[in-house]
Amino acid sequence: MSTEISVGAKIRSVRESKNVGLDELSQKCGLPVEQLSALEGGAPLPGIGPLMKIARALGVRLGTFLDDSSQNGPVVCKSAERKPVIRFSNNSENKNSAKLLYQSLSAGKESKSMDPFIIDILPDSAKDYVPSSHEGEEFIFVLNGKVEIIYGKSSYILEKGDSIYYDSVVKHHVHGADNQPAQILAVIFSPY
Repeated sequence: MSTEISVGAKIRSVRESKNVGLDELSQKCGLPVEQLSALEGGAPLPGIGPLMKIARALGVRLGTFLDDSSQNGPVVCKSAERKPVIRFSNNSENKNSAKLLYQSLSAGKESKSMDPFIIDILPDSAKDYVPSSHEGEEFIFVLNGKVEIIYGKSSYILEKGDSIYYDSVVKHHVHGADNQPAQILAVIFSPY
C-alpha cells in the first residue's frame, strides 16, 4: 500500500528555508506565481519538467522533493515496499486530474544523477497534448500496454517490451496510446 508524498509542502519548505519568495522563485524557474502557489497548495504537478526547473532554481536535486530520507550506500526497492506515489497531471486538459502516477525506485539515494520510476499512465481523452522540456535525458521501457511519445514533431508508438532513449531538452509528451492505461519504467537523468 502506498501513500502520497506532499511534494507541494516540500517545495514550500525548501523555498522558505532559503528565504526565497514566490515572485523570486517564479523569475528563477520561469513558472507563473499562480502555478507555484497552486503546487505548494497541493495541486497536481503538471509534469517532471516544471519540478526539475523548481529544483534547479532552488539549488537542490530533484530527489529533494521526491524522497523522504537519504543514504550513501545502495538503495534496494522491494516491490511490496515501494515508496509513495507522486501524482502528475501530465499537462492534461483537466489540470486537477492526475494522469501519471510515479513510484520512485531510488527514494533515499543521496547524490544521484538518475531517477528511476515505475509510472502508471492513466487513460486520458485529451486530443491536444502540451509537450514540455527540461534538461537531461530519459529512457523509457514499456512494461504493459501501449504508449505514444510525442518527441519534437515526431510521434512514436511503443508496445510492451519496446523502449526509447531521448534528450529531454526537446519538447516531448508521454501518454497512453488510444486512451488506454499503460505502465512504463522511466529513468530520468538530470545533469544537476
